[in-house]
Amino acid sequence: MKLLIVVLVVGVIAWLVLRGRKAGRPVARGPTAPGPTREHGPQAMVQCEHCGVHLPRGDALLDQRGAFCSKAHQLSGPHAN
Repeated sequence: MKLLIVVLVVGVIAWLVLRGRKAGRPVARGPTAPGPTREHGPQAMVQCEHCGVHLPRGDALLDQRGAFCSKAHQLSGPHAN
């Protein structure tokens, strides 16, 4: 009887793992290291002061001169027209 229960439990776990992989969902493998916290949902868009590209505010590099898309553009400063 114990063997039947063990076989059933192992079968159910294998089925759940395979089903999760087929659905494209990652399989949980324990706690992960905390990563950068990102805002979920829509974000305000900003424009790079150097090149004019639009990007989400959370991805922009912000300083007193405005928003920039990269460190190089931030160091170069706003584009002079």
